[in-house]
Amino acid sequence: MNQATGKNLKSDIVNKDIRAREVLIINENGEKIGPLSRNEALEFAEEKGLDLLLVSMNSNPPVAKLVDYGKFKYEQKKKERESKKHQHVTENKEMRLRTGIGDHDIEFKAKKVREFLENGDRVKISLKFRGREVTRPEFGKETLKKFYSHIEDLAKIEKEPQLNGLFLDMYVVPKK
Repeated sequence: MNQATGKNLKSDIVNKDIRAREVLIINENGEKIGPLSRNEALEFAEEKGLDLLLVSMNSNPPVAKLVDYGKFKYEQKKKERESKKHQHVTENKEMRLRTGIGDHDIEFKAKKVREFLENGDRVKISLKFRGREVTRPEFGKETLKKFYSHIEDLAKIEKEPQLNGLFLDMYVVPKK
């Protein structure tokens, strides 16, 4: 919403809000009626009990369609809700590990990562080094390899293990 005017920015231009002197009219069935002056077009729409909706400003003359504006807005919102219902937003999840993690802990964390992958989410597996452990990243890679063996039937590696400061990060995504 525009703070200064209090109007919606994505609003449609309807009826008296149309500024063009002449508009090309299209009826509710999509058939071309022809160019009319703005006032004639508004009268024509009023006679039919419909609204005049500006469809294209860029053409010469601008194109306006005869519609029942209330019904039009309702249908638009209905389509928008339908499309939102069917889309899945992929989230980035993270699982943190340590180099000295036990086998049972790996299995438990792998189970949680499996849930993330089944939901279609991308997972960042971070292994944190403490102190001098960072000088031996091969231990971390070994732990990540062991962890990946528990989820490899569901996941594929998107980004190989890479050292980032004190973390060894690996990204996995669901197999298609």
